[in-house]
Amino acid sequence: MPSSDIIQLLPDSIANQIAAGEVVQRPASVVKELLENSIDAQATQIQVILREAGRTLIQIIDNGIGMSQTDARLSFERHATSKIRKSDDLFKIRTMGFRGEALASIAAIAQVELKTKKEEDELGTLIRIEASEIKSQETVACPTGTSFSIKNLFFNVPARRNFLKSNSVEMRHVLDEFQRIALAHPEVALSLYHNDTEIFNLQSGKLVRRIVDIYGKSYREQLASCQEETSYINVRGYIGKPEFARKTRGEQYFFVNQRFIRHSYMHHAVITAFDGTIPEGSHPFYVLFIDIDPAHIDINIHPTKTEIKFDDERSVYAIIMAAVKKAVGVYNLSQSIDFDDNINFLTPSGTEQNQNLIPRTVTPDWAAQSRKPESESLKSNLTNWNKLFEGLQNAEDRNKELAAFEMSATSVSRPSAYQEQSRTIASKVNRMASEVIAAPESDAVLFQLHNRYILSQVKDGIMLIDQKAAYERILYERYRKMLTNRNGACQQLLFPKAIRVTPSDMQLVHETKREIRSLGFEFDELGPNQLVIRGIPADLPEESEQDLFEELIEQLKQSYSDLKLNKPESLSRALARRFSVRYAVKLSLMEIHTLIDQLFASTDPNRTPGGEAIIVLLTLDKLATIFKN
Repeated sequence: MPSSDIIQLLPDSIANQIAAGEVVQRPASVVKELLENSIDAQATQIQVILREAGRTLIQIIDNGIGMSQTDARLSFERHATSKIRKSDDLFKIRTMGFRGEALASIAAIAQVELKTKKEEDELGTLIRIEASEIKSQETVACPTGTSFSIKNLFFNVPARRNFLKSNSVEMRHVLDEFQRIALAHPEVALSLYHNDTEIFNLQSGKLVRRIVDIYGKSYREQLASCQEETSYINVRGYIGKPEFARKTRGEQYFFVNQRFIRHSYMHHAVITAFDGTIPEGSHPFYVLFIDIDPAHIDINIHPTKTEIKFDDERSVYAIIMAAVKKAVGVYNLSQSIDFDDNINFLTPSGTEQNQNLIPRTVTPDWAAQSRKPESESLKSNLTNWNKLFEGLQNAEDRNKELAAFEMSATSVSRPSAYQEQSRTIASKVNRMASEVIAAPESDAVLFQLHNRYILSQVKDGIMLIDQKAAYERILYERYRKMLTNRNGACQQLLFPKAIRVTPSDMQLVHETKREIRSLGFEFDELGPNQLVIRGIPADLPEESEQDLFEELIEQLKQSYSDLKLNKPESLSRALARRFSVRYAVKLSLMEIHTLIDQLFASTDPNRTPGGEAIIVLLTLDKLATIFKN
């Protein structure tokens, strides 16, 4: 009689492949794990050698303490670790590679060769493993330290290998991991080679030198030291001066006990400290280290250990914000810093109440202005009402009525030419058929409200057009056509502009070079991580060429996952959404008419590419209902 038991233990090789799904997602994951192991092994020099962005070879060579023959063999066993002896140790870990399953996971989905030797040993150990199976182990002559060669990643898991992106994309991820570890450990000399080309050769030194070596000499004048010590945490590192804030993300780093983390709440603390000193949409540079007792954090909430939880996040938020704000003030970067704030939020005993740790709020100008005496506010309102109804005595003079309403709504006078040209007649067509709205007639009165909406009187009421949404639709169709036909109009620059990009951003530029040029950008490589912009799209608003290019790169980064499926469609949507914000400006009468002509010439004037409404009709019946309520 067959057994009814259906549960069985998985073979180690399959269990390791499942674990690999958590630890090894792409070549960058292997680079990260092996680099951290080398640093834990007290290496002072580490070399990274890659081929095809790590698909065919990842080699990490270090001069660390090495391993004995027994340790070398045990390092590939699941849950083998030199860091943990009891459960309490999980909450006291300050080193990097402690999971004890990284090497086992890597060996389960690649061909691995390990050479290692301790300084006191005459000979070292060579181990070869394929798909968790040890092929050979022997004694060899090799230098002190450890060398890992990971060949043909996912060779035995073709489904996982097919999910890898292009070499440019995978290389961007590798560069991100490499730079994080390089910044966290400036005392370690690091080099990176890809397909026999040197990408980085970083000498050991102080943090400020490491930043300059990675990002370029121009950063020497951009950095401001940031430091604060409390009984709970210590904050140290560098911030970028506000005037050097960039349109692209990616140069913001938090390290907790020298481990890179992502923490949106702490990022908000930094951005809040910069409030009022950088333009909206710009991102300041920062590399900040938080030193804290490991007992106050939990680093085991995410498999890759890039997310952590503090036991008192409000205190950490307040201290970080105060430290950055003080650094901004010390370097005369802001005129509004209050130095009377107590930066040392925690008493030596750490018993101060949490409510004292909340950052002090600053009343914005608009809020302060709104708190006027009641009598003054009433007088001001009466004046505004009088202005609103100026010129309404003659009911037949619709032109004056609309001009007065517009002046009240926008607080900006129209040129007299506009008033002379404006006259009111009802639009001939304002019916909704299959959700299609007809354009106002060319001689209909149009005016702009708060640089955000276009209003027009039509037969049955008022038509409202969302200005930004309208430009999003127009720009989307323009970019879609450019990318399809590869014929974006380019405006040549009189003086070409040289800009610097990060190594990972340069990989992205390589990946999308054809699309960028189709939009009207003309550029060449000037050197390592440097571009020279020779032309920009002819129809973009006047702005810094560097800002425009950085915004393009930022949008490419944010939407890259969609670009793989349909580049022209996804990129057109992303760029239209990004650049439509720039058109929230005051328009002349001619510009308003041009906007409406272009909108109603589009394939769908009613909706943005994302499906949001562009046009809303307020019928007379609807308006009557509003007043009845």
